[in-house]
Amino acid sequence: MSYATKDIRNIALLGHGGNGKSSLAESMLFLTGVTDRLGSTAAGNSVSDYDAEEIRRHISISASTMYVEYQKTKINIIDTPGYFDFAGEVAEALRVADTGIICVSAKDGLNVGAEKAWKSLTDAGLPRAIYISKIDEEHADYFSALSQMREKFGPSLSPMAAPIIEGGKAVGIVDIIARKAYKYNGGKRSECPIPGDMADRVEELYNEIAENAAGTSEELMEKYLETMELSADEIYGALTAGIADGEIVPVFCGSATMGIGTLELLDAIRNFFPAPREGGKPVDASAPAKAIVYKTISDQFGKFSLFKVIAGKVTPDMTLTNARSGAQEKLGHIYYMQGKKNIEVQEICCGDIGAVSKLSDTKTADTLCDAKAVEAAPGIEFAKPCYSMAIAPKTKGQEDKVAQGLSRLGEEDRSFTVTNNAETKQMVIAGAGDIQLDVLCSKLKSKYGVEVELSPARVPYREKIRKPLKAHGRHKKQSGGHGQFGDVWIEFEPQEEQEDLIFAENVFGGSVPKNFFPAVEKGLRECCQKGVLAGYPMVYLKATLYDGSYHPVDSSEMAFKTAAGLAYKELVNASPVILEPIGTLKVTIPDANMGDIMSDISSKRRGTVLGMNAEGGMQTVEAEVPMAEMSSYAIDLRSMTQGRGSFTLDFCRYAEAPAAVQQKIIDEAKALAENE
Repeated sequence: MSYATKDIRNIALLGHGGNGKSSLAESMLFLTGVTDRLGSTAAGNSVSDYDAEEIRRHISISASTMYVEYQKTKINIIDTPGYFDFAGEVAEALRVADTGIICVSAKDGLNVGAEKAWKSLTDAGLPRAIYISKIDEEHADYFSALSQMREKFGPSLSPMAAPIIEGGKAVGIVDIIARKAYKYNGGKRSECPIPGDMADRVEELYNEIAENAAGTSEELMEKYLETMELSADEIYGALTAGIADGEIVPVFCGSATMGIGTLELLDAIRNFFPAPREGGKPVDASAPAKAIVYKTISDQFGKFSLFKVIAGKVTPDMTLTNARSGAQEKLGHIYYMQGKKNIEVQEICCGDIGAVSKLSDTKTADTLCDAKAVEAAPGIEFAKPCYSMAIAPKTKGQEDKVAQGLSRLGEEDRSFTVTNNAETKQMVIAGAGDIQLDVLCSKLKSKYGVEVELSPARVPYREKIRKPLKAHGRHKKQSGGHGQFGDVWIEFEPQEEQEDLIFAENVFGGSVPKNFFPAVEKGLRECCQKGVLAGYPMVYLKATLYDGSYHPVDSSEMAFKTAAGLAYKELVNASPVILEPIGTLKVTIPDANMGDIMSDISSKRRGTVLGMNAEGGMQTVEAEVPMAEMSSYAIDLRSMTQGRGSFTLDFCRYAEAPAAVQQKIIDEAKALAENE
């Protein structure tokens, strides 16, 4: 069936890994009759974690889309991974969600996953709610978790429910605004009196919500200041606008495995969460059709493009224009997604989420439009990859298979990049961290039948000379008939104008005929590809051909090219040095980690701190660091800051490496050459 836009809710479940996002989704599906059993990530039978890698690892890797029908409302649920390596999946989900629900465990309380989810929602300009999960587990403390989050995120947090604890176990919850209590037994809910020992706490929480509700309008604020109270109906009336504007962040609680609190959350989603929006405004059902593709699922059978309709409606056999490429895309069958299942439908209305298969020229973040109104909607911003490794097949000759597999995986996951570095002769894969790259390697094996191994990516060093040198190159060979003869004198000197070789000639009296000058230059340019110390490209070199001799019969372009190469070899006597690439590092970390980060940059990574800026409890440190010392920084920073730190690293220049480092580079280059 099709739904009116006002009866659709799009929510994303966010938060730290293991905080109950997938379990909450399962509880919603089970209690609304979508499934006939409660699946779990641990058992590998949940609706959202269906990928073979997710089942094997017991974690969410991909954002999974499901839906429930609840009291004539369609609630689309996007369950996102909690591991930071898969932040690209969160970015996709937040592009089409209208509200984010941050899941936090009652046992662990506030954690970095919740902080990152809050920041992501703030950056996306989206309303949010908090669900405190696992209230039934040992050492769970709902009020402690609530207090920690209030301290971090401010007073807009408004508890809508509180757990009923009997004998140290959660048996139900109190609906704070309605002032009603419910106990759960075998998944069944029954109303009961509010426990006497909770009455004061419930009243206190009610007043906190009333105060936040009063802030949503001048009229309510006046009444609240006069009477210091608001009725339940007045609070309900304020919730929709308050949540949409972010002035109220409702806090729910429950146990997904016991079914406690799930129906109360569904009630709130239906009654108070915003209907579909685009760019902060309600979507327009009367406008020409427009949809944003937020995710691509690619396998051996083809690819599915998941989309949200942000204007008009989408029906089968429609032809839409891709705003990026201009390509005409004929839609075939269209579907609702229920995890890995697709359910064919005849219409996807404005604001709803659906899928279509076999689009030829459409990628994640593309906009599909009616031909009468082609205009791209804002896309999806993926964080720049910061962890790089060289990737190679275990069996030689399968390089093309690796490249093809990664290309297909890249259709699904836009957050990693692959580059072929001609200089180091390596294929380099870059992502958010080691877990993401490990998953990609596993998928290459399981989906595309090619085993690969990762190794540190080689650093593209350079070489240069530090002092001028006059070098002689003489090539003479006699082997019956025409011989070979070329003889050159070349002055080499360092220069700072450009990386490329500057070639000049200053030959007097025709000692080297002009027609051989290009051969000398060509010989030098080819030689510059390999330096004289460790075989890295020679840069900032000027070579002036100033003298030489020739033979009227035996001289040739090849002979002079060879003679130039012999002169080039003399550069070992021109005080050659190795240059290493230096990057500009910008690392953002909490104030508390400042000392560790500064020490790590200067002592462990040979870096130089240039300055720092403080903003909102975070510090951004700017430094210059040798790129060779940064290969594991993504993992090390995560460890040092418990995942709170982030960084960017951009190449800025080459600089002379310290003597000890140079020797190490030379030794490694020799070892590599011997192995090859």
